Amino acid sequence: MNERKSELTGNVNEGSKVSKIRIENSRKELMHKENIFISSPKQINQDTAAAAAASAAQDEIKSRLERDYKEFQETHTFKFPTWLYGPPKGKLFKVEVEDCPRFGDIAHVEFDSARTAFLSIDMQIDFCGPNGYVDVMNYDLGLTSAPIKSIRHVLETIRNGTDIKVIHTREGHLPDLSDAPYNKVLRSKIIGNGVGIGDVPDGGLGRLLVRGEKNWDIIDDLYPIRGEYIIDKAGKGAFGQSNLPLILRNLGITHLVITGITTDVCVHTIMREANDFGYWCTLLKDGTGATDFDNYQAAIKQIKMQGGVFGWVSNSNNFVKGVKSTFDGDNQQ
Repeated sequence: MNERKSELTGNVNEGSKVSKIRIENSRKELMHKENIFISSPKQINQDTAAAAAASAAQDEIKSRLERDYKEFQETHTFKFPTWLYGPPKGKLFKVEVEDCPRFGDIAHVEFDSARTAFLSIDMQIDFCGPNGYVDVMNYDLGLTSAPIKSIRHVLETIRNGTDIKVIHTREGHLPDLSDAPYNKVLRSKIIGNGVGIGDVPDGGLGRLLVRGEKNWDIIDDLYPIRGEYIIDKAGKGAFGQSNLPLILRNLGITHLVITGITTDVCVHTIMREANDFGYWCTLLKDGTGATDFDNYQAAIKQIKMQGGVFGWVSNSNNFVKGVKSTFDGDNQQ
């Protein structure tokens, strides 16, 4: 009888232990789900220190913002923020920008040459050459080829002893079109009267907008030289479907000077993307063009809104003048 009672008592005690463990585990799981954590004094101190550091950083940014605002009011210059990026790695130079912060105003943007990249976007035969993609759609090639001279002028200046990086982009698709959205291909075929992406037009150099074809490549006048970067992309933008973000980050780029075609499509898309990633963007308006002049003008105006909603607008002469003001002395030595 006593043995039976002892056995029952043991079972009850064991069952009680199991129940307590289950209750404790359930409590911990509930606390975890509700993000309730019991912090140690050490953890509390660490959290307090982290919060204080974050608050101090925010206060510093607010202070810097106020100082930079006041300096702009006096100088009308967006100075290179050494407090944000560190001391210059190259040479500082300034470029005049138009209609900033308001239409009719003039301002300047300061660049660190070693942290500046010049973008030549999609200057391909398909977009500005005969029997290419744009030509097949019956648009005026004079509009998309208009920026060639200005871009070449800037490239010649940059290539003459500066440390400004040059990046070219090409839009195009794999030969099997597996990276081309069906609706994009369909629309191209309709507007091209039966000849679209992946097709060879009469008198054409190859399949339209297909990588590896002669018409897909960059025109001879602006062809990349050794040391310049080429980015291949399948879409209008370059930050979501190419390695441009990685290259810019590895090169330490902070400022972009943008040219290419077309203003209202690929150029605008890349400039908007870059702006969202925090890059300081300047478009050279005579270094870009569109298939429709009204669209070109509208795209330029959009950039200027709100004091420069995506960046700033300048021209090739202003940029070349700014670069030469700093580098010409070096080249004459």
